[in-house]
Amino acid sequence: MPIYLDNHATTKLDPRVLEAMLPWFTEHYGNAGSATHSMGREARDAVEASRGRMARAVGADPREIVFTSGATESINLALQGAALRRRGPGLILAPATEHPAVLETLDHLGRHGHAIRRVPVVPQSRPGMAGRIDPAVIDQAWDDDTFLVSVLLANNEIGVVQDVGAIAEVVHSRGGLLHVDCAQALGRMPVDVAAMGADLASFSSHKFHGPKGTGALWVRRRGRPVRIDPLVFGGGQERGLRSGTHNVPGIVGMAVAAELAVAELPVDAPRMRRLRDRLMSLLAAGIDGLVLNGPPLDALSADGTLLRLVNNLNVRLPGIDGQTLLATLDADAVTASSGSACSSEQPRPSHVLQALGLDDDQARTSLRFGLSRFTTEEEIVAAAAIICRGVTTVRRMG
Repeated sequence: MPIYLDNHATTKLDPRVLEAMLPWFTEHYGNAGSATHSMGREARDAVEASRGRMARAVGADPREIVFTSGATESINLALQGAALRRRGPGLILAPATEHPAVLETLDHLGRHGHAIRRVPVVPQSRPGMAGRIDPAVIDQAWDDDTFLVSVLLANNEIGVVQDVGAIAEVVHSRGGLLHVDCAQALGRMPVDVAAMGADLASFSSHKFHGPKGTGALWVRRRGRPVRIDPLVFGGGQERGLRSGTHNVPGIVGMAVAAELAVAELPVDAPRMRRLRDRLMSLLAAGIDGLVLNGPPLDALSADGTLLRLVNNLNVRLPGIDGQTLLATLDADAVTASSGSACSSEQPRPSHVLQALGLDDDQARTSLRFGLSRFTTEEEIVAAAAIICRGVTTVRRMG
């Protein structure tokens, strides 16, 4: 088996999650929409119980959880649903470092009459805060037509964690809505959607050891209820916001994975951080000129929370072509990536690193590593040795 260090792209399904899912494939396979018989009601009850578990994991009310096929669908439902509800063109703000699922959805809305403004983040030249969004920049970019802001809570490439609470204060003082992409956060940091001040929040099960093809959108109902329009019509499932037959095994698996992510965070987070720091020290010792992209590994915000995800490492290897090195590492059974998994088939330089002020060559010499609950100390030591050898080999090739 390869040493898997690409856990921002996807994570291994936890065996306990698989165990919880299996009966819903083979024994309890009723349609949750068929409430006229016991098998359908059994499936419906499983969905509703899972809705409660997912809600508790993220600080939500069960009525605020809408199950989807993943974070990309959740993002589309949040952004397009809010835009449709507006019934007219307006301005949407988002940092330049957002995930392609956000940026491409906004591009689509831009082609349909809305104005889109990508706001800058703190550049790499200020490493202590690299990648962070200054709430004042959101305020300065606002105009009378602004109605929506989308922010990635924790970046999938450089791991920077945003001060969503401060951003929410600006957005709400201006009368707008805030969508927060939480795909990378659960299981790596505490997540409480209501406390952070969001209005909409998206999640993807396979980012925290759940199954692929299942996600959720949180739509605030308490305090200041949010209304969005659906994108998919048909059976009226999910209170009409997302029609379609419920993926009962996936929903059950997502809920169990979310519960485990919260319950095991006190053990998983410090362990991943220790192993990530070990990987960085081994690479720095074995590779001349290694540079860290994004905020320092130990950087803290004003309230004492970490500015970077505990499982994230993104480094620059001067003089090394990232794609060549990735091919070398893949041959030696170590997985890593050069950016977002959703952009890997279009090998352009990372837009996140470019937004930090890196040029194309610097972005192309960068690699991203992501650790998980299942990463071991032995894997980190072995992977570091393989990566250092790979760098030496590629440099010799010129």
